[in-house]
Amino acid sequence: MPFRPSIAALAILSVLATPVAALAENAPVTVKVNMARILRINAPAATVIIGNPGIADAAIQDPQTLVLTGKSYGQTNLIVLDAQGNPIADTMIEVVQEQAGLVTVYLGERRTSMACEPVCQPIIMLGDDKAYTLEKIETAGAVETAAN
Repeated sequence: MPFRPSIAALAILSVLATPVAALAENAPVTVKVNMARILRINAPAATVIIGNPGIADAAIQDPQTLVLTGKSYGQTNLIVLDAQGNPIADTMIEVVQEQAGLVTVYLGERRTSMACEPVCQPIIMLGDDKAYTLEKIETAGAVETAAN
């Protein structure tokens, strides 16, 4: 019996093989806040432009590999140009929040976040209480100083 890939498998393969430029016609490229994602393109990139660098950042890893990093929630666009300034890609970027294992605690108007896989640990997320965030940053700095 010949191998027949399922429709779902073909759909996944087509998304994985699709260059960034083709993704612009479908859905935005998503990346989680505080996380990075690798994007492969089908032509060498010379310049990468992010519409709102406060939402996402992109760097050229090698001429056909981009690293996209989510910085804050929202949407912006990504434009990739070749060495002659011709557009290779123009697509929307959507930065979203990680949902798995995240617990948000509200104490009145104060919000704090915890990563709870496998054990709950405090993390810093956009929108957390300022005092909580500063305390976690100071604690992380003290731990780093002690390690050095």
